Amino acid sequence: MRKIFTAAIIAVSMLFASNANAQVKFGLKGGLNVTSMSLNSELLDASNNQGFFIGPTVKFTLPIVGLGVDASALYDQREAKLQEVENTKSGKLKTQSINIPINLRYGIGLGSIANAFLFAGPQFGFNIGNKNQSLYDDVAEWRLSKSNFSVNVGLGFTLMSHLQLSANYNIACGKTGNFTILDTANTIGKELVGSKGRANAWQVALAYYF
Repeated sequence: MRKIFTAAIIAVSMLFASNANAQVKFGLKGGLNVTSMSLNSELLDASNNQGFFIGPTVKFTLPIVGLGVDASALYDQREAKLQEVENTKSGKLKTQSINIPINLRYGIGLGSIANAFLFAGPQFGFNIGNKNQSLYDDVAEWRLSKSNFSVNVGLGFTLMSHLQLSANYNIACGKTGNFTILDTANTIGKELVGSKGRANAWQVALAYYF
């Protein structure tokens, strides 16, 4: 993961170092996400994850018509409800992370007032919250991965060269964490049932570039 992240940063830096005419704008970005969590277990139901993200962002416009790159460092907080099917017990899972999306974008000008753009790129996430969380009165545990990798695909609009509204789908490229719970069907009550979780998310963001 670190090697991929380092390679992406170096590639972006070399790209813009070779284009002295590139325009750079800094801004602030924030938004909401709704995450759909899937578990490979019939014992659990997961509700949609809801949360928010906020952080600084930077946009590079290349001297090639319509082409650009944006990158952000976003604090991301989410909560999800996990439900055990057999015993109807429920627990709440909270995640906190720093996400770094790097998107290649292609814009279509609509005059000086507005333009539309498509974007796609990798996102690198680093968990900064509690990685091991107890649920269901300490009979279950959710172990979050230290880092994760995902891909963004979306579209957006820019108004007056400063205000930007975008929507994207974030596709997880690996497990988000592992969930372990006591098998209530076992008479001894000591057998553990494990489940891997993966989270994809719809995200809506508003950014302002200075």
